[in-house]
Amino acid sequence: MVLLPDGPVRDHAVLVEHGTFREVGPAARLLAAHRAGPAPIRLPGHLLMPGFVDAHHHLTQSFGKAQSFGQPSEIFKTVWEPLEHALDEESAYLSAKLAALEALRGGFTTVADAGTRAPVDVAAIAKGTEEAGIRCVLGKIVSAGTGGPAHLARWHGHPLVHPSLAIAVPEDATGPVIKRTADLCAEAGAVLQIHVNEHLASVERSLKSVGRRPVDYLHHLGALGPHTLGAHATLLTPTEMRQLADTGAAISYNPVASAWKGNAVAHATMLAALGVRFGTGTDGTRGDGFRLVDAAETAQRLAYGLASGDSVCGAGELWLEHATAGGADALGLGRVTGRIAAGQAADYLLVDLAVPELTPSYDLRWELVRLAGRDQIRAVVVGGRLRIWEGWPPDWDARALIARAATVGPEVVARAKIQRVEPR
Repeated sequence: MVLLPDGPVRDHAVLVEHGTFREVGPAARLLAAHRAGPAPIRLPGHLLMPGFVDAHHHLTQSFGKAQSFGQPSEIFKTVWEPLEHALDEESAYLSAKLAALEALRGGFTTVADAGTRAPVDVAAIAKGTEEAGIRCVLGKIVSAGTGGPAHLARWHGHPLVHPSLAIAVPEDATGPVIKRTADLCAEAGAVLQIHVNEHLASVERSLKSVGRRPVDYLHHLGALGPHTLGAHATLLTPTEMRQLADTGAAISYNPVASAWKGNAVAHATMLAALGVRFGTGTDGTRGDGFRLVDAAETAQRLAYGLASGDSVCGAGELWLEHATAGGADALGLGRVTGRIAAGQAADYLLVDLAVPELTPSYDLRWELVRLAGRDQIRAVVVGGRLRIWEGWPPDWDARALIARAATVGPEVVARAKIQRVEPR
């Protein structure tokens, strides 16, 4: 079975050449047309589906994610900045590769790194993701207004690393810098990643400093557009939702982050109804694609569906769409990945359907959202190359990486002097 943009279909096949889907269609037709080609691989009882796309990650925070448990919502000053400032080239590389490994094991074939505050060359992050074999939208923070063109040029045309510019939050940069950075991304076909309307404190800081809420401020600057990717957007007014829809800007809906450390849940079903582009992101919480789509649907149901009597909440197809093709579109990679279609990169998962959780099957998309698990992912392929088989990379020593990270990670946390609240 193959999960196509219009839904799952039986008796279909794909032809992969040079890391790309060359043909997708009925198996009988493809087999007849390519009798002289390689022997076909038959996969009864399995689903070939697009890999998940993580539209918002922090790859250099993987050593400290458990440090955020039970903490007040806005912890970037007390946990994340100290942690990233304590990284050096080796530890940043290890953190990124560890996060990439976790993401691949969880079915992600693409991750978007929102930019690191670590005092290192972002090449260390690119090295970790490239060695792991995941597709990466690599953000570079340019709040000072420098380094953007060089970063975009450095990674232009790379097969797995797609450059992006980042400003952590609007208050980190001047209005002219935000506008120039947005224009630069629009010209280069890259995305500007920026956290917006995540916490009540950040919204109020924006109101006090510039007299506008974050999304409204970006709109006022002329910095919202198809090249803009706002992270979280949990506290949007109707006017801000309309501004996103009118400008074509995209949002990363991060439901697990809302549950772990948020003030609210983004109204993703409303964004969908208004035509706002959005993907789903982990925010570095956990790299598990099936748990992410489950959380995406559950958070909408608890935050909005129950109160309005909406028993559907977008149904399974909405959440799978925005976790794959919708996420790729939000990252500016809609022509590259996210779908099983001719011309797209061969970024896909092979999922075992012959399990009790999915037997009998009536509506596979709903079942994948609510019932499927990471343990059913037999293979993860990125760019036509096998990256994970039965949970582990077939061509490099992941257990050695884990052992090294188990030593280095606590050393970084100790250097960071993270400030935790320990309520009784």
